[in-house]
Amino acid sequence: MVEVKNIYKSFGPLKVLKDVSYIFKEGKTTAIIGASGSGKSTLLRCINQLEIIDHGDILVQGKNIETFKHRDLVSKVGMVFQHFNLFSNMTILDNVMYALMKVKKIKKSVANELAIKALESVNIQDKKDAFPSTLSGGQKQRVALARAMVIKPEIMLFDEPTSALDPEMVNEVLDEIKKLTLTGLTNIIVTHEMGFAREIADEIIYMDEGKIIEAGDCKSFFENPQEERTKQFLNKIL
Repeated sequence: MVEVKNIYKSFGPLKVLKDVSYIFKEGKTTAIIGASGSGKSTLLRCINQLEIIDHGDILVQGKNIETFKHRDLVSKVGMVFQHFNLFSNMTILDNVMYALMKVKKIKKSVANELAIKALESVNIQDKKDAFPSTLSGGQKQRVALARAMVIKPEIMLFDEPTSALDPEMVNEVLDEIKKLTLTGLTNIIVTHEMGFAREIADEIIYMDEGKIIEAGDCKSFFENPQEERTKQFLNKIL
C-alpha cells in the first residue's frame, strides 16, 4: 500500500502539488489522468523520492519513505519512465543486469540468467546484445519494463509510458503493461490513454492544478463523474 498525506511540492514560486492525499490500495491498479502540468508526474516522482516533497508524508507499506535506505526503496518501488532512461553505453542485457547487481547485489552469473528471463518475458531477448540506439521506441520501453520488473518490486510506477512512442508502437507496450496488472502488484500509472485507463484501472484519479479533483472506482468515474471540472475534462477528451 502507498499512502500520500497532505503533500506539497513547489519548484521555486510554482506550486505543483497542493495538499494531495490518497491511499493507493495494495494489489490494485490506479490510473492518474489530467491535463499536462496538473502535477501527475511530479506526484509519481515524489513517491520514489526522485523529487523531495516540501511538506506532508508518503508511506510505503506503513513506513515513511524518508526512513528507507535508497537501495531498499528502489527494491520495493519500480519505475518505468516516459523516455526509457536506458544507459546508452550498455547493451540491453547489461542494462537489465545492472539493476540486479547494483540494487540487489546479485552475482554477475546469476544476474545474467535472471536478466535473460526478464527479457524473454517481454519478448525482446533477441536484442540482448544490441545497444539502445539501435532499438525502436517500443523495444526500448519493453527493455525498461524488463529492467524494472527484474528486481521484483511490490509497487510499480509508470510515468506516461507511451507518450514518447510512435502511434504504431503504443499497443505493444500497453499489452505488456496489461500483463503486469494481472500479477497482483500495486500499479500507479500516469497516462493520457483514456481507453487503456478505462480497461485496466481499478481506480482513477483526476488531477488539475496540483490537486486531486475527483477519485473513485473506474466504472463510476467514467460513467457518473461528480465534479463539474471532471465532467468538463472528460467531455473534451472522450
